[in-house]
Amino acid sequence: MKIGNFDLQNDGVFVIAELSANHNGNLQNALDTIKAAHEIGANAIKLQTYTADTLTLNCDKEDFIVKGGTLWDGKSYYELYKEAYTPWEWHKELFEYARSLGIDIFSTPFDKSAVDFLEQFNPSAYKIASFEITDYELVRYTASKKKPIIISTGIALKEEIEDVVRICKEVGNENIILLKCTSAYPAPLELANLKTIPDMKETFKVEVGFSDHTLGITAPILAVGLGACVIEKHFILKRSIGGPDAEFSLEKEEFASMIKAIREAQKLLGTPTYNTEVKDIKGRAFCRSLYVSQDIKKGEVISEENIRSVRPGHGLHPKYLKDILGKKAKRDYSFGERFKLEDIE
Repeated sequence: MKIGNFDLQNDGVFVIAELSANHNGNLQNALDTIKAAHEIGANAIKLQTYTADTLTLNCDKEDFIVKGGTLWDGKSYYELYKEAYTPWEWHKELFEYARSLGIDIFSTPFDKSAVDFLEQFNPSAYKIASFEITDYELVRYTASKKKPIIISTGIALKEEIEDVVRICKEVGNENIILLKCTSAYPAPLELANLKTIPDMKETFKVEVGFSDHTLGITAPILAVGLGACVIEKHFILKRSIGGPDAEFSLEKEEFASMIKAIREAQKLLGTPTYNTEVKDIKGRAFCRSLYVSQDIKKGEVISEENIRSVRPGHGLHPKYLKDILGKKAKRDYSFGERFKLEDIE
């Protein structure tokens, strides 16, 4: 599967820098964040496309007040999303700027109107946010655009994940990436449950990545080791900028360290490999093999005193030691000579 020009099978892990609300209402912050993401080697910058009115109601009733121990407790949903949204009139400039730098850019639409709006920019992919996974019609409509669809699963029941995978396939979209996600901000390490990543791959038969809200960079690196093909992490120029997502976002140097560690992890993982030819194994000379440790005369009995398993590995394999002990030598051997199987009676 490809996201833009990035081939998930051949190019490694696709790293997404999530802009979210980290522009803090300032267009220049958004542009500078895109530039910084490009400079440190992120594969894509991701926006969020909504307005307060497309997400919620401007209502102060109890149901519409954020609570539950979040960073945003006490605010109304409308207030929060009005503060956090990325103005739609910025999108054209943000898409053009990212593409001029050579970094991929796409967005999370939060309703059908956002999908229609984003289509003019021909994004390389679409993202479905964790809290929108239950909006099956949004998933269906977004998937119908036939772009790779990346779906966070943080609050989803297993049956809901099954449903959205089926819905995507029903509209002819097989380019599905599920993201393991813990929808807490920040997410405690003990709730990450990263072992779910390989299980998701096996269970749902699609590509799986990781959307991370933990503090630091340990979780994404471990996720790569467990098979994540996509890593998404919130990115901010400086947490001092402030904003709704600043506390659990990585600054430039931190994000760069994460990318470096991810690329190193990719190299470390490699591919399943077993040596089949001795000649192809670097360092094989340092293993043990059978050498003459005392001069041996023709007809003399081979013993542990005159044959030893030592380094280097140019001689007979040590597995033959028991086979030759007690046998007689067919010829003379000198100290330090490689022992040969054919020279015993």
